[in-house]
Amino acid sequence: MSSEEKELESLAASVVERARRASLDVAEAKAYAGWELTVRVRLGEPELVQEAGSRGIALRVMKGGRVALTSTSDLTPAGLERLITDATELVELSEVDPFAGPARAELLSKPPYVDLDLYDESVVNIDADQALAIAVRAEKAALGHDPRITLSEGATFSRVTSTSALVLSSGFTGVTRGSYASLSVAPVAVDTGDKRRRGHYWTARRHFSELESPEAVGIEAARRTLRQLGPRKVPTCEAPVVFSEDMARGVVGTFAGCILGGAIWRKSSYLAEREGTIVANEHVNMVDDPLVPRGPGSRAFDGEGLLARKNVVVENGVLRTFLLDSYSGRKLGRESTGNASRGGASVSASTTNFVLESGTMSHDELVRSTPRGLYVTDMMGFGFNAITGDYSRGAQGFWIENGELAFPVSELTVSSNLDTMLKGIDAVANDLSLKTSVASPTFRVASMTIGGS
Repeated sequence: MSSEEKELESLAASVVERARRASLDVAEAKAYAGWELTVRVRLGEPELVQEAGSRGIALRVMKGGRVALTSTSDLTPAGLERLITDATELVELSEVDPFAGPARAELLSKPPYVDLDLYDESVVNIDADQALAIAVRAEKAALGHDPRITLSEGATFSRVTSTSALVLSSGFTGVTRGSYASLSVAPVAVDTGDKRRRGHYWTARRHFSELESPEAVGIEAARRTLRQLGPRKVPTCEAPVVFSEDMARGVVGTFAGCILGGAIWRKSSYLAEREGTIVANEHVNMVDDPLVPRGPGSRAFDGEGLLARKNVVVENGVLRTFLLDSYSGRKLGRESTGNASRGGASVSASTTNFVLESGTMSHDELVRSTPRGLYVTDMMGFGFNAITGDYSRGAQGFWIENGELAFPVSELTVSSNLDTMLKGIDAVANDLSLKTSVASPTFRVASMTIGGS
């Protein structure tokens, strides 16, 4: 372990030991440290350089079915003493919750843990000057790609590193360390009527060497901007809708929020009674897999110390499981699925790498197999009711005619019901890219209402 990992582990262990001496039944501490650098250039000039670090510790304690959460960034002896004192006082004021409690000790994971290669030292070593140079190269490539690209909303490079240590009084200790870097470019082209059309493209990975080159990002951003010039409107109709990779990810993320334990036991999800039933087309398979090497959401153990495991959520269209932490599992009369996430001191169920798996056809083959319809590249607004599944969002993209992207379109809405949409997915491409912890390839919904002119 690095010196920072050892220091955080020692800090968390000492807080847990002191909390237990204060007559608390359960003490769980997460000590963390992180560093972030973000730079942005616009028209070749630096517009933002922001670098910040953070260190702190979060504590969850339990006594007699009561729970209290506290946290602090004051790591002095006095600050840590106040952390424990506050927790001790707050737990006496809390309501008794019969479902409260830590994960069962016999289920806790033990080292050695699988190495998922989540940390890249070269990300840490990128300083502000290097980050600015990367952003400048990307924007320059976009501006130089075509004379119609005359403006820019900028290029942004960001890197994040984090280290955390989790220590539980039930006997678990685990340390994690990760890195993440991203680059985005947003060129602007002037359209008829002096209207500005903005496009964008981005790349992101845990390891710097896996990022697309700045020039490739800039050129793709320019290409996506130019193809938006001269948009038309289309009349309101029912037609197939193809969701590009980035937009498909948003749909999958919306579904993911509906299968988490908290939404299920509260019955605030349209899927609350649907386990074991058909919730999507037979082409659709979704998994939550924390064991993907270098994955954005990967981890060896969850926020309660349980061993990370792959969960098949949707198999050939059938909902196989919800994603649970120990608390939501108790509420539902079942075990955790290893999906606890610790945000500060609080614990709840969350996804890791939640993915709609790739199909067999290429992106271009999927478009060619669509005689007529809408290809969505951007969505705006958010209209989704998790209880009913009703879905409606503003959209823009391209109109498909005879299997080709015929012309750009804007000022549209796409609407349906999420249950109907997922059951209507009749084609899935093979262009999955794990830039973020929720990911999806391009897919086509057989029919949606398209609100136009």
